[in-house]
Amino acid sequence: MVNENSDNTEHTEDLNPIIEVSQPENEADDSALTPDEPLEVAENILEEEKWKAEAADWKDKYLRLFAEFDNFRKRSIRERHELMGSASGDVIKDLLTVVDDFDRAIRANEGLEDINIVKEGFSLIHHKMMKRLEAKGLKPIDAQGKPFDTDFHESITQVPAPSEDLKGKVIDEVEKGYMLNDKVLRFSKVVIGQ
Repeated sequence: MVNENSDNTEHTEDLNPIIEVSQPENEADDSALTPDEPLEVAENILEEEKWKAEAADWKDKYLRLFAEFDNFRKRSIRERHELMGSASGDVIKDLLTVVDDFDRAIRANEGLEDINIVKEGFSLIHHKMMKRLEAKGLKPIDAQGKPFDTDFHESITQVPAPSEDLKGKVIDEVEKGYMLNDKVLRFSKVVIGQ
């Protein structure tokens, strides 16, 4: 009987097969994780936060710069309007003395019989006015007898030239042209010889 028991033990060992547990291939093996991985994840999060902070800083700088530029633009427009207003005010103030001279001339000429005195008075006032305007940068364009130039002259009409040397030149100036600080303010209206 002893033999039978011994056979039974052998037999029972065969009945308990060895079961192997295998892990699916897509699951990570815990033994493959290194102790440095949580540290790397934390560093990535810190770096991402750093980039977000830097992006917010750049956005803030951009918005401030845009606001400064917009303020500068508005201030420049306002200053330009003020400058134009004060510049025209200065010119008008200088011309008021000429208007005063005209007023005095009109009162003085009421009882005058001599026309030469009136002509001389108007000539003096005209001279004074031109000096004031020249001080502001105004210069008349000399067109009479000059070759026609579209940069300074505007042709009204063409007439036959009285002589050969006047062909293509200004024969008559209908309206005087002026330049302000070397820029044409008003073109001379002229008649050209053909």
